[in-house]
Amino acid sequence: MKIALLSPIAWRTPPKHYGPWEQTVSLLSEGLVRKGLDVTLFATGDSITNARLESIVSCGYEEDRDLAPKVWECLHISNLFERADEYDIIHNHFDFLPLTYTDLVTTPVLTTIHGFSSSKILPVYKKYNDRAYYVSISNADRSRKLNYVATIHHGIEVEKFGFREDHGKYLLFFGRIHHEKGAYEAIQVAKRSGMNLIIAGIVQDKDYFETMVVPHIDDSTIKYIGPVYAEGKNELLKNAYALLHMINFDEPFGLSIIEAMACGTPVIAIPRGAIPEIIDNNKTGFLVKDVAEAVAALNRVPELNRKDCRKAVEERFSADQMIDKYVEVYRQILQNPRPDACLPLHRQARKASPPWGSWEVLLDEPDYKVKRITVLPGKRLSYQKHFRRKEHWMVVEGKAVVTLDGEDIFLNKGETIDIPQEAAHRIANRENEQMTFIEIQLGEYFGEDDIVRLEDDYGRARKD
Repeated sequence: MKIALLSPIAWRTPPKHYGPWEQTVSLLSEGLVRKGLDVTLFATGDSITNARLESIVSCGYEEDRDLAPKVWECLHISNLFERADEYDIIHNHFDFLPLTYTDLVTTPVLTTIHGFSSSKILPVYKKYNDRAYYVSISNADRSRKLNYVATIHHGIEVEKFGFREDHGKYLLFFGRIHHEKGAYEAIQVAKRSGMNLIIAGIVQDKDYFETMVVPHIDDSTIKYIGPVYAEGKNELLKNAYALLHMINFDEPFGLSIIEAMACGTPVIAIPRGAIPEIIDNNKTGFLVKDVAEAVAALNRVPELNRKDCRKAVEERFSADQMIDKYVEVYRQILQNPRPDACLPLHRQARKASPPWGSWEVLLDEPDYKVKRITVLPGKRLSYQKHFRRKEHWMVVEGKAVVTLDGEDIFLNKGETIDIPQEAAHRIANRENEQMTFIEIQLGEYFGEDDIVRLEDDYGRARKD
């Protein structure tokens, strides 16, 4: 499998300090190389990678203001697409502009949408909705006007973040200095609580910085230290009492949150955008509605076990998990090429007739899926588990026997049962008439590849 990764060129890949898109591309690129894939990274010339590096510009335009961004962006994108036939898949991390090349090449184009800077860019995504493949970085950042092949949360190399078990002494704001990120609100939390605050990050909005932040900086209780590099970041994050994430917009993800949690530092945040997908309220941090609630939450931070923060990142936001999910998407794209690119991969089959009966998808939404399933007389489904969803079943025709973690449960028409996530289960029709039930799937992913068959009458069980 030959993969071309198209990284942004605002910053180096990986970035020296700020550059979340470039950071994600770097982690993905290096992970794919470790897996033995043939990877070419299209990025700035000063990028650092074990993949094959292709560049058209020596450094990021944010680091050399003599570069005209649009000029070099066009040259950068065309440098890849003019060679598209050399690759099996083009993976675009460069927003909407590369999509305009989609119809000019035959190579499948997968785009990770790192967020919508404005609704004004949606027409481009909509135009290529039936020809390109889209990945969202959170369920919250999905547009109902688009179709997606998957949601893949960002991951980090957890082992590179040092863990501290004891709570630190200062509050931390870590991110770009902009109204969206809530630097001013973080200052208000610090002032009302009487705790010291360290502000770290690039100044993205100079006027906001000068009017809303600078007047409060005293280099003692409120301190601004600028952008922070790798080693400094680790020390800064792990020694904090809490990370303040008082955002004023619907954030697509939030890398600084999982980086802080990897160090054991809990997060106090406004629950907008993807934030509730990341923070387990009252366990890895606190979701608050305003400054007053944030101040009150600070008193509860000692109740939290910092090991839970680290564990959450290890289990849900590791780089390895992110890489594995992308590899699976690549494989599915190559197995399911156009014209079905407009449909999520797990939605391409709307109905099927397996040996035991039939099923049909009635509804398929980002956070739930509804199927009508009919089981023939004397037949049964495989004994199986799901690790990324739970289910609710209702018998609407006939009688069923449900086996749940080894226990048989008999259901008549109109009766229901809940199937917990990771529970071993199956349903059987032991009658002489067909049985039909409605299955509601709830969770983060509903693909058929989330079926782990333990026993199966048709030879499909896993072989350990």
